[in-house]
Amino acid sequence: MAFTDKTLTCSDCGATFTFSAEDQEFFRSKGYTNEPKRCPECRQTRKTERQGSTGGGGGSYGAPRQMFPATCAQCGKATEVPFQPRGDKPVYCSDCYRKTRPSR
Repeated sequence: MAFTDKTLTCSDCGATFTFSAEDQEFFRSKGYTNEPKRCPECRQTRKTERQGSTGGGGGSYGAPRQMFPATCAQCGKATEVPFQPRGDKPVYCSDCYRKTRPSR
């Protein structure tokens, strides 16, 4: 099927934008059946808002990381770590970890 550029109106800001033939082919290859309703700028803004303060760089695509309570083996301070402590290795708070980790 041959695609041709289409002019669409953004549902958020009301601006017109081009839904290019190339973008239409991409949408079809991904199995998308609806045309975009937001312009590229509003799509990016919405994507950033959805990611919130998680940074968006994680492998879970914006999902908050599960944290586990622990006690630092060096200073005894209560802390949280992004893994389930097993008890067979020491767990450090971020300050003590920075002091004890091997230098790069």
